[in-house]
Parts: sequence; C-alpha cells; structure tokens
Amino acid sequence: MLNYIWSFLLLSGLCAAALLGNVSGETGIVAAILSKSKAAVMDIALPLAGLMIFWLGVMRVMEKAGLLELAARLLSPIMRRLFPEVPADHPAMSAMIMNLAANMLGLGNSATPLGLKAMTHLQELNPHKNTASNAMVTFLAMNTAAFTLVPMTAINYLNAAGIKGAHQIIMPTILATACTVVTAVVAARLYGRLPCFALQADDLVTSLPTADGAPAAATITPRRKFWLVALFVVFGACATLELLPATVRADVLRSTGLSEVVEKARQKAPPPAPAAPAASAEPQIEPTWKRLMNGGSGLAIPIVLVVTIGVGLARGVKVYEEFVEGAKEGFAVATRIMPFLVAMLAALAVFNSSGMLRLLEYVLRPLLSFIGFPVELLPMALMRPLTGSGSLGVLNDILLRPEISEQLKFTAAIMYGSTETTFYVLAVYFGSVGIRRIRHALAAGLTADIVGMGMAVILGRLLFA
Repeated sequence: MLNYIWSFLLLSGLCAAALLGNVSGETGIVAAILSKSKAAVMDIALPLAGLMIFWLGVMRVMEKAGLLELAARLLSPIMRRLFPEVPADHPAMSAMIMNLAANMLGLGNSATPLGLKAMTHLQELNPHKNTASNAMVTFLAMNTAAFTLVPMTAINYLNAAGIKGAHQIIMPTILATACTVVTAVVAARLYGRLPCFALQADDLVTSLPTADGAPAAATITPRRKFWLVALFVVFGACATLELLPATVRADVLRSTGLSEVVEKARQKAPPPAPAAPAASAEPQIEPTWKRLMNGGSGLAIPIVLVVTIGVGLARGVKVYEEFVEGAKEGFAVATRIMPFLVAMLAALAVFNSSGMLRLLEYVLRPLLSFIGFPVELLPMALMRPLTGSGSLGVLNDILLRPEISEQLKFTAAIMYGSTETTFYVLAVYFGSVGIRRIRHALAAGLTADIVGMGMAVILGRLLFA
C-alpha cells in the first residue's frame, strides 16, 4: 500500500505543479525536492543518529542492570494481551514499554531510538522478513495513536499566541488520545483479518532466532544498597527544587552558602550577555500547573539516567563499557533509514508545494461542512499525518489569525496533540528493519488519526464553545 500512496503523492503533485505553474522557482517543486532531501539527512537523520547512539547506550546499561526485565515483568499482563505473539521475557517487550512510556511523557525525538530498538527486536521474531508482523502493526498503530499525558508543544504555542488557559487542553488531549489508542489496537486486530492484508509466505524463515539471553544481574550488596539509596535521596532532594517556586531554590542556596560560591564562579567566568531591562528583571510567577508540568517533563530523562547508572553500579555493571557497546549500532540504524526519509519527505514536498494540497482542501470543503467538521481546521487535518513541521506551522497560523474563534484554536491544539505524523513514523520504523510490505499498518494509523481529529472537534465544542 505504501507504494501506491507514495506514487500518488508524487504523480498527483507533479501533475498539479505542471498545471498551476509550480515547477520551477524558489517555491516550485524542484527547489522543494532538493531542500527536503537535504533536510532529511542533515536535519533529521544525522541529529537522530546522535540520539540513537545515546539512547541505545543507555538501554544497554538498563538491560545489563536488569531494569528492562523489571519493567517488562511489571507490565507483562497488559503487554501479553496486546502482543500475544511476543514472548513475555523477550527484549522486544521491554523496548516497546520504554518507547510507549517516552511517548506518553512527551519526550519527542527521544522516543524514536527506543522505538527503532523495539522494531529490531520484533524483526528477530518475524518469520516473514519483508512483511510486517501483527505485533509490528499493533506497535506502530499505538505509536501513531500518540497517547500523551502532557501536550507541552501545543501548550507552549497557545501561550505564545497569548491565549489564556492553555492548560485546559491537557484533559481533552488525554481523553482524545485514549480513544485513538483503543481505536488503533482494535483497527489493527480487525484489519489484520481481512484477506487483502493477510500474511503471505514470501520469504518464510523456518527457524526463528532466539533472543540473546542477558546474564542475570548480580544482587546488590547491603553496602552498595546504602550508597544507592543515598544517591536517590540526594538527587530526589535536589530534583524537588525543579517542582517548587524559584524563590525556594534561591533561599536554599542562600542558607547553605552556595549562592556566594556560584557568584564568585560567575565573576571569574567570561562577561555575560548584556543585561535585560530592569522591568524584565522581576521574576515571573508561573502558574502551579505549568511549573509542575515543565518540571516533571524536564526531570524525566535525568531520573532515567540516575536510576540506570545508580542501579548499574550497584549491581557491578561496567556502565561506561556497556554504554559504548550499545551505542555502536546507533549510527548504522540512522544510516539505514536515510533512503526512506528522503523518499517520503521528497514526495510530501512535491505534494505540498505543487498546490495539490490546496486543491484537495477545496474538493473536501463541501463534505466537511456537511458533516460538521470546521473548515478552518481542514489544513491541520490534512497536514498532520504527513509532516510534523508542516502541521506545526499550520497550528501556529491558526493560533495567530484573529478572525478564528478561541474555540477553534483550542480545538486545533487538541488535534495537534492527539494525532501523529503517521507517514513519517511508518517510513522511519519500517525502513529501519527493511520491511517492504506494511500490510494494514497505514490503514490502522489513519483510522486512529481520524478518530483523534473527530474527538478533538467534539471535545472542543463541549468544553470551549
């Protein structure tokens, strides 16, 4: 199916560009293809390589420390129902749990390396190496459903646009994404039973590779347990300051004398940038909800690192050596996905810059008006499954247009937070393991997107009308 979708994006865009005169020039399709092809490698794949190297190293340490096994064991009742084809003790289970947890916390690109690692493990269990397994489809459907606890990107854009009460989209986004996850799982199960999406014995592998059994992590001695608890207590006490008002941190530094040390260190440092005007020197009082959300989001990755390194050291793991060993495969994965990124982003660039997207909007307007879907949100509905940066630009445009009501602005923010760039996710994840036949993954992902958009419109009307 992806072959037909990709061909449609390219061919329809080329025809529209020739019809509307958008072939050459700075805004034409030729410039867009060259620009997006460069961006796919320089702005996405290479930065992703750094994230891959880092997170795969961290996951290697977590595996050796026994943390991934613990996470898989705690959530195994749920995961076994969602992925009955995956053995409960297989590394794919823990990798999927880490990826889904990172998505829920809104860690953005940091979740992608964890998902690619999960796909690698799922491919180990896949008997049809060129065709997506049911577990792969379900996993990617849940990724495109994008269950999110804190839609911080949408909240930040609402605040930047001067819209009050941006935090009000948190609960609607949670409700909308909960519906999309349920829809994604059900759709993946139902579509998988259709004859057109059935598995084919194209390259069946009779003997499945077994998972590399990691040696059991060593028990923690009482002495190491004491130092581990001490580390957690010290870090927890320091991290709590992230969740408290800024004045509390200033009082703690002043009472301990650390403020004088910091001030002397600053005096020896290079001269700072010119000071802001006196009016902006007054500390801004953040709302409690925003301070807790920002603090929690900022502490997510440090907590993972402290727990991983601390438990690893307590169990006698050579954390540096294991980190480097796990990180070695990061750049190779990023290199493998480059062709898939270039192919998909180039096709999307042609479809968007040719004017075909505007023609599609014009054709769909009567239908959307008939079913009650706000016409102003049509660009967001069409752009969101295709490209993240494009949909973010559409969201910003909607928020800054004075003629659009606040209800629709909140609805657009909920829609952005409750859906995902389905085509990008499928291209990157399947490309990383060489899957050519994606079966019903696209259908399940787009079904979840449609439900998410519909729920965003319904919740927007109920809560913000």
